Amino acid sequence: MRIAYFDCYSGISGDMTVAAFLDAGLPMSELSAGLKKLKLKGYALKKSRVMRGAIAGTKFDCVVREPGHSGCRSLKEILRMIDRSALSGRVKSISMDIFENIGSAEARVHGIRRALDVHLHELGSIDSLVDIVGTAIAVDSLGIGEVRSSGITMGRTLVDTAHGTIPVPGPAALELLKGVPVDIADVDEELVTPTGAGIVKTLAGSFGAMPTMTISKIGYGAGSLDLKRAPNMLRVVIGESSPSFSGGSVMVIEANIDDMSPQYFEHIFERLFNEGALDVYITPVQMKKLRPAFKLSVICERSKLEALSSVIFRESTTIGVRFYEAGRFMLERKTVNVRTAYGAVRVKISGAGGAIRTISPEHDDCMRAAKNKKVPLKVVYEAARASAD
Repeated sequence: MRIAYFDCYSGISGDMTVAAFLDAGLPMSELSAGLKKLKLKGYALKKSRVMRGAIAGTKFDCVVREPGHSGCRSLKEILRMIDRSALSGRVKSISMDIFENIGSAEARVHGIRRALDVHLHELGSIDSLVDIVGTAIAVDSLGIGEVRSSGITMGRTLVDTAHGTIPVPGPAALELLKGVPVDIADVDEELVTPTGAGIVKTLAGSFGAMPTMTISKIGYGAGSLDLKRAPNMLRVVIGESSPSFSGGSVMVIEANIDDMSPQYFEHIFERLFNEGALDVYITPVQMKKLRPAFKLSVICERSKLEALSSVIFRESTTIGVRFYEAGRFMLERKTVNVRTAYGAVRVKISGAGGAIRTISPEHDDCMRAAKNKKVPLKVVYEAARASAD
């Protein structure tokens, strides 16, 4: 599968995204031909080579011929325009998903009940339409099947908008990036626009380290500013995913507990799993003065971090937890039902690249079959493994 990795060390905007894809090999002619299907008028596309710091990249501009008439459109109007266009089904779907996410965020920020009623001022203009639909055209044209992203670096300042002066990070951009790892750099500029936030939140399936892949193309999309702290560019890395295993990131929550009965852990485990933990385990440790204790470890998605920490505080005696992000690799997995001489057994099969790595019969099924047929448990296990193999 072809993967695009967004390296957002200097933020992200719509024009930077399109520029990075152009720099990575998207033909300008394909972008222009695709955008013509929207039947927008009054703009021209411009592509140029620029330097940001010591790195050369591509700058993309949508030049609106009548800036004062670039348009304030409702979300409903924008979605109708895209849906009625001659764009491909995938390009329509990606574009509309991005706009719907942006519209929902704007509605929450401005207290509007229905997202379709939101009027997108800057975001409904010609250049924003070009940036978002252009990104969708790039993803489709370059055959990208999956997008992942680094954490997002944001700046801090004040900007003037159609809604008045607002703080940066902007309310809509922050709303869009809920659940995404972000950091605020010491930069008095807007590094992440709502368009950029909408694009990365919609497209990226995960946020963290770059996945294992064979790199084929790298694109640098330049922003308008020439910053001193780092080259103001979005880097897009495109490559083929490794056939061995998939990657991603998880959060690990830990707490050392030395003043609680171990009998409580069964209940705590149950509560944590019910709240969405991916895995829970304890490790015997020794604390100060060689006191015996247990280290409780919980693996979870970032969105579950606070909820699971709350469970630990409520159900255990600890007064503090620590957490950190960890990368992970995973084999592809599936569960199949196999028939044996002792009955049906579910079997988990994990592997990669077409090669089976592990075959794991479901313990409870094997126990039930062994009791019913009055045979040793290992006999049922071996029969289930042989059937699955």
